[in-house]
Amino acid sequence: MADTTLFELVSPERLVISKDVRMVVVPGVEGLFGVLPRHTAMLSTLVPGVIDVYEEDVVSEKWFVVNGFAEVTEERCTVLAEEVIPLDELDPEHLENKIARLREEASAAAGSDADKLNASIAEQEVILLAMQKAKQS
Repeated sequence: MADTTLFELVSPERLVISKDVRMVVVPGVEGLFGVLPRHTAMLSTLVPGVIDVYEEDVVSEKWFVVNGFAEVTEERCTVLAEEVIPLDELDPEHLENKIARLREEASAAAGSDADKLNASIAEQEVILLAMQKAKQS
C-alpha cells in the first residue's frame, strides 16, 4: 500500500507541481477537503483559497489558487486552476487597486457595460477576501 499520492497542480501556463505527497488540502466549493492516498474518486469545483501540500506530516508548500476544479482518484489529485500564486507572492494591495479602477470605470459606464464591470468587481472582491485571509494565516 502506498503512503503517498501523486499531486499535480496545473495553471493555464504550465504544470506547477507534480510530485508524490502525504496529503493535500484543497479549497473546494463545499469547504476544504483533504486528499490522502487511496482517496475515493471525486470531482470538485474550487474557490479562491490556499492549497496546503503535506510531506512527512507537515505542510511543505502553500499555493493560492483562483477558481478551477480538482479531480481525485485513488492514485492522484489533479488541480486545474485559473491562477496559481505561491503564498509568499500574494499581493492583495495590487488587487485592491485593480478593484478601485474597475469601480471608477463602472461609475462612468452605462447599461450592460456597467453590469459586466459590476460582476467583475464582485468576482474580484471574493478573490481579494480570500487573499487577505490567506495572508493572515
